[in-house]
Amino acid sequence: MTPPREHGAATAHVADRVREAIIRGAYPPGTRIRQEELAEETGASRVPVREALRVLEAEGLVTLVANTGAWVSSLSLGECQEIYRVRERVEPLLLRMSGPGLSGPVLDELEALAERMSASDDPEAFLELDRAFHLLTYTGTTTVVLTDLVHRLWNRTQAYRRVYTRLMDDRARRTVHDEHRLIVGALRDHDIDAAESLLAGHIRRTRRQLASHPEVFATPEEG
Repeated sequence: MTPPREHGAATAHVADRVREAIIRGAYPPGTRIRQEELAEETGASRVPVREALRVLEAEGLVTLVANTGAWVSSLSLGECQEIYRVRERVEPLLLRMSGPGLSGPVLDELEALAERMSASDDPEAFLELDRAFHLLTYTGTTTVVLTDLVHRLWNRTQAYRRVYTRLMDDRARRTVHDEHRLIVGALRDHDIDAAESLLAGHIRRTRRQLASHPEVFATPEEG
């Protein structure tokens, strides 16, 4: 029998691998995850694979159907809008808590990320840099609940940002880049009120633009 500690490590390894695959788009919404194939790919036994999928189900990334299987979770437009409304409230709060703790080198890194986003025409590069930018702004504080919640909300909407990013026109891209620069400027000026307001508007703008593209929420047939 495999010791519980080894099961726990294997479970975490499989969960991390599947979570990363979902975030980077290797498993789009509606994709079936076959436990046998996952066990073979990761070298894990069936037990930690099942436990890993339960972990991801608790995070909202995977949907388990009894006696049927596991799928990458899909969001409806309404569900995505709800998550974005939550983000509009909680992320500015997290930024308010984090902002005073961001050092000069971190602000320099944020500025560099903003410039790299502006200089790139690659949607995948933008997604990676945008995620790095925003999550870095939240590293100036340690929280009990809020940081983990924000990471989970980002993970649940990543697939839809990926599709939408490819649909953005030049005007939308310029606005996004300008907002990133303004957020960094407000943080440098220690103007947390302005940074908080800019971030709320930044998230709200994305929510409204996603709502104008309901086709983003079409997913493959489950099966």
